[in-house]
Amino acid sequence: MSPPRSLSLKAEALLDRYGLSYEHLLGARFAVNVFIATTIVWFSLREFGFNNPIWAIASMVAAADPEPMEARRMFRCRLINVTVGCVVGFGMLLIGGSDWLLPFALAIAVLISSYLIRVKTMWRQAPITAAIVLAAGISEGARTAGFESGLRKVAQVVFGCVVGILVSWLMSKVWLVRPPAARAEPAGSQEVAEEAAV
Repeated sequence: MSPPRSLSLKAEALLDRYGLSYEHLLGARFAVNVFIATTIVWFSLREFGFNNPIWAIASMVAAADPEPMEARRMFRCRLINVTVGCVVGFGMLLIGGSDWLLPFALAIAVLISSYLIRVKTMWRQAPITAAIVLAAGISEGARTAGFESGLRKVAQVVFGCVVGILVSWLMSKVWLVRPPAARAEPAGSQEVAEEAAV
């Protein structure tokens, strides 16, 4: 029996012993995912001079889902909407000007995300990213400063997402969390079915 399979069976035995549900086990693995991914993100970005990597950590939490299929879907949706927000934010920075650009930029990001891109999951990420990019430029009063600050923050978001999805994928290989229907199958039934098919 492989170590990951053994770990999964031990976790399932604890569930049975204490009468916990499948959701409890998912919650425990999510906590482990977040702990590992936060450690990676925090210390990596601090090493590269990001003193406050909160954007990366927030993105990592969203992408560290304990179910790898959901983590992949969230990563894809977040990445698409971050791109929309970047394009809108940087476009508005090129126009330059007043504080009134911020509400217009957010509205435009929402419209593009909801009517053109149509990736509903994480669609709020587009205006959030546009706000990150544009607010940096407006508050620092210079386009180049806004571009640089916006790119740094967007890079944090993407880095956090990548770490979150990688940790989720690795943990799914190390600590498999099976849904109740899969646990109900007898231990050797899959191997017997595979042998019968041969």
